[in-house]
Amino acid sequence: MEGSSSSNNSNNNNNNSSTNVAQTLKIDKTRKEKSVRVAAHSHIKGLGVTEKGLADASEGANGGVARSGIIGQEKAREAAAVVVDLVNSKRMAGRAVLIVGPPGTGKTALAMAIAKELGNKVPFCLMVGSEVFSSEVGRTEILKENFRRAIAVRVTETKEVYEGEVTEITPEEIENPHGGYGKTISSVHITLRSTKGTKALRLDPSIYDSILKEKITRGDVIFIEAGSGSVKRVGRVDKFAHEVDLEADEYVPLPKGLVHKHKKIVQDVTLHDLDQANAQPTGGQDIMSMMGQMLKPKKTEITDKLRLEINKVVNSYIERGIAELVPGVLFIDEVHMLDIECFTYLNKALESSLAPIVILATNKGMCKVNGTDTISPHGIPSDLLGRMQIIRMESYTLEKMVNILAIRASVEGVEV
Repeated sequence: MEGSSSSNNSNNNNNNSSTNVAQTLKIDKTRKEKSVRVAAHSHIKGLGVTEKGLADASEGANGGVARSGIIGQEKAREAAAVVVDLVNSKRMAGRAVLIVGPPGTGKTALAMAIAKELGNKVPFCLMVGSEVFSSEVGRTEILKENFRRAIAVRVTETKEVYEGEVTEITPEEIENPHGGYGKTISSVHITLRSTKGTKALRLDPSIYDSILKEKITRGDVIFIEAGSGSVKRVGRVDKFAHEVDLEADEYVPLPKGLVHKHKKIVQDVTLHDLDQANAQPTGGQDIMSMMGQMLKPKKTEITDKLRLEINKVVNSYIERGIAELVPGVLFIDEVHMLDIECFTYLNKALESSLAPIVILATNKGMCKVNGTDTISPHGIPSDLLGRMQIIRMESYTLEKMVNILAIRASVEGVEV
């Protein structure tokens, strides 16, 4: 009996261990799959042109195809490189780009490649022309929102902060002063550690709500602004990188220097975010107050007067050197779906000082301008068409289609 019992125990232990191994393998696999998200144009990295602006069709690890992710379309890529040079030299004011070609020729991919060439942090806003007819608000209002989504404000400020790895979080509870059986939090004790020391902080109970909202635990790297008391989670300290955690996001090194210091903080926010946050302005009129309002769940109409006020505040910050404007790329596909009212707004908006790089795309030839009886190339009024730098896409051959499928299979980890 004892022998059979020990045998059964060993079998159970083996089964349990094999189950644990299987679960661990499954978790590891899930983490690996979660770490890479594949979108329709994840393989697009740039235009893949040489320093002279010529399309590089060479293959291999350092070839133009590997660096750009684009197959073929040499003439279109070279024309797009000219557009990038014009943007960088600030000679595209009042103009836009029109990409024309049959469906499936990579018009969206080329627009995204232009945005990649302009910079990794350049906003890229994509919309379809038919969107303006599928919303409850006005047609030009949709265009205004997307115009401001494609313009970022990069705010740089030096602030007094406490930064480090959280080694202790202890809320201090007291009896409810209003009576009852429950307790209330009077303060929260947090200990932060950096490369040059440890500091214990006793913070206001309101900060504890921010800690719970950010889901901060021991081992997380955070920084707390001394002035406003806002808390931000940077990531998890890299000594925990070996942990199997499905929700783990980013591992960061232990902060250098002292816990209490002055740190330069860079924050990016779009003009549309500021519009939404201040639809009913409360509090200060500085950028940080505006960004603080973004957390409040309220939906109201955004008026042109409010946009002008926000533009004034942003311009004042730019003049003082606190912020800089980062014009992004607004890509409007199926532009032939827009009507004459939308085209009139586009014509005016291109001349604004707060205008992004506008790229339009269509697969139509000669057709009627919506809202009129006029026949025009690509369904665009002639006065707006005169502002366009037109890039023509060519149909792919069978060989290039196979190469595109090979790149997509490689990105998605599929064997073909």
